[in-house]
Amino acid sequence: MKIFKLNIRIPVIFCLLILTTKTFSQDQNFHIYLCFGQSNMEGQGKIEAQDKAVDSRFQVMQALDCSNIGRTKGKWYPAVPPLCQCYSGLSPADYFGKTMVANLPDSIKIGIINVAIGGCDIRLFDKDIYQDYDSTYTESWFTDKIKSYEGNPYKYLIDLANLAQQDGVIKGILLHQGETNTGNTQWPSYVKTIYNNMLIDLSLDPESVPLLAGEVLSADGNCCSSMNQIINRLPDTIPTAYVISSNGCTGQDNAHFNSEGYRILGRRYAEKMLSLMGYEISTSFDEISASKGYALEQNYPNPFSNKTNISFKIPDSAYVSLKVFNMQGTEVMELAGKGFSAGTHMVEFCKEKHPAGTYFYTIKVDQYVATRKLIIQTE
Repeated sequence: MKIFKLNIRIPVIFCLLILTTKTFSQDQNFHIYLCFGQSNMEGQGKIEAQDKAVDSRFQVMQALDCSNIGRTKGKWYPAVPPLCQCYSGLSPADYFGKTMVANLPDSIKIGIINVAIGGCDIRLFDKDIYQDYDSTYTESWFTDKIKSYEGNPYKYLIDLANLAQQDGVIKGILLHQGETNTGNTQWPSYVKTIYNNMLIDLSLDPESVPLLAGEVLSADGNCCSSMNQIINRLPDTIPTAYVISSNGCTGQDNAHFNSEGYRILGRRYAEKMLSLMGYEISTSFDEISASKGYALEQNYPNPFSNKTNISFKIPDSAYVSLKVFNMQGTEVMELAGKGFSAGTHMVEFCKEKHPAGTYFYTIKVDQYVATRKLIIQTE
């Protein structure tokens, strides 16, 4: 009988233990970002080899069951694209995450959740009136996407975010939307309603969770660049909102960025977030790469124990200097010091006698200078 009575009391104690475990299992160094919007946030860029090189500290919570890529809804995976739907392409979220982990301390991980619907009106994410905007298009390509999010994309995103909060801390919200609402001056107020709902439903502090909103494609011949004037009014309505410029980001048609445009835009999202976190970020790389076609990619694999590859791109034939430095700023190896033809090139860096630790590699081409971090780990 005593044993039986003891078992009656156990559930109460057991529940308390579960609550305590959940509280302490949340990793304060796992920073989570919610991404939402329409087709450009889904990602329409061609996924290339360089895009698949992802630091293990950059993770994605899978939003949909996708057998084609072997992922299950609600689980964390290395953030190899696609990061939104099963067959979506490269998006700003990809290089947002890549840039964040490349510039943050090794102890910090980045996780994203991406729920986006091509062609949607921003009000599809308004939890009170979303049903008025779930048939903006009657074609199956649109309605099927909404069905995949159980008919309510906002609730679907919030449910995933609640699940993610058991693992980490939500640090920001990324939005790319506006094409469907071009010319609608009420757009900032629509976004404010959605943002405020997210803060309330997830118990978030706006001072700790800013909203980063990207401009739509502004290249020549586009459909919707006039919307950028309205998007840039967002901080007037939301004090904790910041607009990410699309100036110089290249496109593939009249509404969508191409892969390089997504890479540039994603880096800009990250640079703004990093600056809000107090990190000093040089904009020379972004501005020159946007206007002239230079790029220095994150090495892969990273970290590494034996050897790694570093890719760079130049728009014209030029002399390229590529060197590796240790934490003290001392040069430890020259990887390139010669002329290269226009295009993408890859060089190999072998550990050799270099001890485990953090290093930096810097490229100099004409007036272009960029630096990335690499890590040698113990074998």
